[in-house]
Amino acid sequence: MDRRVFLQAAGAAVLAGPAAAQSSEDARLRGLLDTFWEEIVDDSPEQATSLGLDVGARARQRSQVSNYSTFGRTAMFQRTKGRLGRLRTIDRAQLSAASQIDYDVVVYQFDQAVTGAERFRFGEGPAAGFSYAPYSPYVVSQLSGPYQALPDFLESKHPVETAADCEAYLTRLQALAGAIDDSTTSLKAEAAMGVLAPDFLLEQASVQLAKLAASDSLSVAFARKAAAVGIGGDWKTRADAALALSVRPAVERQRAAVEALRKTARHEPGVWKLPDGEAYYACALAFQTTTELTPDEVHRQGLDQVKALTGRIDALLRAQGLTGGTVTQRLVGLNRRPDQLYADTDAGRAEILAFLNGRIADVRARLPRVFATLPAAPMEIVRVPPSIEDGAANGYAQGPSLDGKRPGRFYINLKDTAEWPRFSLPTLAYHEGYPGHQWQGAIAQAAKETPMLRRQGVGFAAYGEGWGLYAEQLGDELGCYDDDPLGRIGFLQSLLFRAVRLVVDTGMHAKRWSRERATDYMVEATGRPRGGMQREIDRYCVWPGQACSYKVGHNAWLRLREDARMRLGARFDIKSFHEVLRVGRLPLVVLDRVVKTQIV
Repeated sequence: MDRRVFLQAAGAAVLAGPAAAQSSEDARLRGLLDTFWEEIVDDSPEQATSLGLDVGARARQRSQVSNYSTFGRTAMFQRTKGRLGRLRTIDRAQLSAASQIDYDVVVYQFDQAVTGAERFRFGEGPAAGFSYAPYSPYVVSQLSGPYQALPDFLESKHPVETAADCEAYLTRLQALAGAIDDSTTSLKAEAAMGVLAPDFLLEQASVQLAKLAASDSLSVAFARKAAAVGIGGDWKTRADAALALSVRPAVERQRAAVEALRKTARHEPGVWKLPDGEAYYACALAFQTTTELTPDEVHRQGLDQVKALTGRIDALLRAQGLTGGTVTQRLVGLNRRPDQLYADTDAGRAEILAFLNGRIADVRARLPRVFATLPAAPMEIVRVPPSIEDGAANGYAQGPSLDGKRPGRFYINLKDTAEWPRFSLPTLAYHEGYPGHQWQGAIAQAAKETPMLRRQGVGFAAYGEGWGLYAEQLGDELGCYDDDPLGRIGFLQSLLFRAVRLVVDTGMHAKRWSRERATDYMVEATGRPRGGMQREIDRYCVWPGQACSYKVGHNAWLRLREDARMRLGARFDIKSFHEVLRVGRLPLVVLDRVVKTQIV
């Protein structure tokens, strides 16, 4: 398909923005969405800093943190409800095609958040953000709570360029204590309601709290940054004082509360045990996948896809002469082969990062073959901070700041290098970096016709994580594994890993599987090291349904691409299909409509 035909068919209103005829209702909607964006940034000092927007009239935000109390959570959703009411005063029928997409996306996001928050009055608020709230049920766990989120934020995102920045850092460091105390209060109150993380997650949280209490990394890193840019002052002494007088006592209070509650916590991993828990999971699954799939349907899909992918991996292993034992046993053997392992040392970790950077450079050179829009998308690959790696995900991406001062990043958890055999690494690079999250995010961000609220303020896991898996497949389709047959096995193992998630997430939360059963199934089905798989299972306990978004989203991207290919025949052009990224993140129900009605 000629790209000009696609742009005309999709409508300049969808992809070209300013060229489209704009109604007065379009202008009203755009003004409202821009106002919402400003309000949301005003409400979130951490987001303002992360995006480089805490300057000028917002300079005060550089010394603030969000309200992590139960009141803060309630107020956050009340503001969202108010915005939803204002949005519904718009006459959708009077909007252009592009504005209807903007309207539908934001209404969907706000309505899902408000409906969930009003029905289930517990869980994280500001720390969870739009990706998890209101379906991050535990205010404190190994992955949730300000004790976990704010230290990483201070170390990696708070700028230290002037003396004023240093003073702001110290103010925020003091505020960390209050945020932790607020979450401790919420923890106790919600435990009394029957909402408490499983005992093994509280045990992990207690360990991480102990590490935070014993660490001076926040003051050391702060002082190092100040010295690096020549800001004079006894910053470390002042930060140490804040840690000693405020932060550590608050951390110890939270740890004491966690330890006391751990003795009463249940061991079952699923949210079915929470108040109205079965409904909670069904809603969480719908929220994360942006579909109406039931837990049973997702579970069956997972089982079917695990079987199919296992068969494909078996054939590739046999082609490499690996024929003895089950597929899992052969994958385990491959995991342990000396030529696939990196030393569990700083030098070994540096080799992993260098290898990933090499894969990114290779695939970046191939992308003009399948993309019309080629963003600059600066990116760096870094390890997850050791202070949080015990509970952190194995890998995750972070977008760049809007001011261009901080590039996009993708983080890899290097707690144990044995969890990252060489053949498993390329597909991770394609998922988190190019053409995955960093690439997709940069294309969407460059589409200035899309309101900033949609470029930065909403997110749909099934779209984004589904694209991440689709990006892994593009790596294969672009020939990245033509000279790396073991890497292709790693790619299929990655898809298998995500199919397994469909089984274990629904298994724990809907079918009442134990943690042990879920972990055993994941290790047996994927052949991946148990340590990494245990962290994965524990992550799914905290964010129910989110793990299903990957493969559900991947299935949707592939189905929609094939639908377009079948409808258009010889006119189909992959570059034009990928221009849909300029529309921004969408619920799958909206993505389906956009592709089917606009790509003609």
